[in-house]
Amino acid sequence: MSARTARPAGRLLLAAALIPVLLGGCSVSRSAAEPAGPAAELRLGYFDNVTHAPALVGLDQGLLADALGDTTLTTQVFSAGPAAIEALSAGAIDAAYLGPNPAVNSFVQSAGQSVRIVAGATSGGAALVVRPGITDASDLAGTTIASPQLGNTQDVALRSWLGEQGYSTSTTGGDGDVDIAPTDNAQALTLFQSGKIDGAWLPEPWVSRFILEAGATVLVDEASLWPDGAFPTTVLVVGADFLAAHPETVQALVAGHTASVDWLTANPDQAAAAINRTLVADTGTPLPDAVLARALTGVTFTTDPLAAAFPLLLQAGVDVGTAKTGSLDGLFDLAPLNRVLTAAGGQPVAAAGLGTE
Repeated sequence: MSARTARPAGRLLLAAALIPVLLGGCSVSRSAAEPAGPAAELRLGYFDNVTHAPALVGLDQGLLADALGDTTLTTQVFSAGPAAIEALSAGAIDAAYLGPNPAVNSFVQSAGQSVRIVAGATSGGAALVVRPGITDASDLAGTTIASPQLGNTQDVALRSWLGEQGYSTSTTGGDGDVDIAPTDNAQALTLFQSGKIDGAWLPEPWVSRFILEAGATVLVDEASLWPDGAFPTTVLVVGADFLAAHPETVQALVAGHTASVDWLTANPDQAAAAINRTLVADTGTPLPDAVLARALTGVTFTTDPLAAAFPLLLQAGVDVGTAKTGSLDGLFDLAPLNRVLTAAGGQPVAAAGLGTE
């Protein structure tokens, strides 16, 4: 885990300007035993993926740290959502950028006590890529396809789509028509290059890396499976207990996150360089320019979590055996986000009846 400090270059002042106004509207209750006021520290998880660009840019530009003020921001990098949810559940982090399915699973399994989605981050940017020679769903019988982790958002999308094509899959491995191999994205690329797997359902930049570095082709762009091509890839979640204890800090985090999404929208020509600076800080290695350029064409950065999609995502998880059925009532707390948006003259976003707005 590493501490992040604000960088002076390229900061946006919107979040800082809005914080005093927004905090005055906070009314989330907390028990007398919980500490009052902003948290001394906020521990934030994210992935080194293009679909997590609001986190990467928010760190590079200092937007998250600026908005949090005296609250120290520390970060931890994950490779898939279930691992980040485990860290949230264990109290190792307080908030995280992750895919929707792990958030849904955690919420249902805890009977609504674990997490709250406080904003959207990214829509789009996921696909099934395959080796040359596979040109149709009918070519997939007997193949091995990777996903980032069992039960993560791309894993559920892969299993659900294969089921629609008439294939059986297994969550324990070995007895499906198509063998799904939950595998770290970097390792999946190596396995694909060596011919040991036949494809993978992945988020960006891994889709573009498979294509440009390993000769893969896109068999299914997930956007083609959703109305208007819009589906949630990354959301911002916080621990429910942390939100109850430190609503001011969550409000500040959401303001910084919104400033990051606004920066990405206003500065598309600078996005790749900002993303790469965080990747270099985290891994020591930047993404090639061509990979980043291709990856960024397939994603949309938005604070709208597209809440209406979540019952469908839950049902898909239930159908493929990675989730339990349950209620999503209360999953969203979009009140902090909507205070930010309306204070800046924007339109509030909807929770689709699944929480507060």
